[in-house]
Amino acid sequence: MTLEEKLALLDETFEADEGTVQADMMLEDIDEYDSMTKLSLIVMMEDEFGVKLTSDMVRKLKTVKDILDLMK
Repeated sequence: MTLEEKLALLDETFEADEGTVQADMMLEDIDEYDSMTKLSLIVMMEDEFGVKLTSDMVRKLKTVKDILDLMK
């Protein structure tokens, strides 16, 4: 999966406009990044990448790049 495809998947997961989410963004600066989005992120990561995120792991995520690094 390319970087662009991963970012598009994050746009969809965050319910953000297409092209909104960029790798260098701080998660706290994304209006759509709330508790429901975090739950959606946990489900998406398991379904798409087989990565099981715990609540502690999600709390430690600071940037979009942190999420991208988990998408292998």
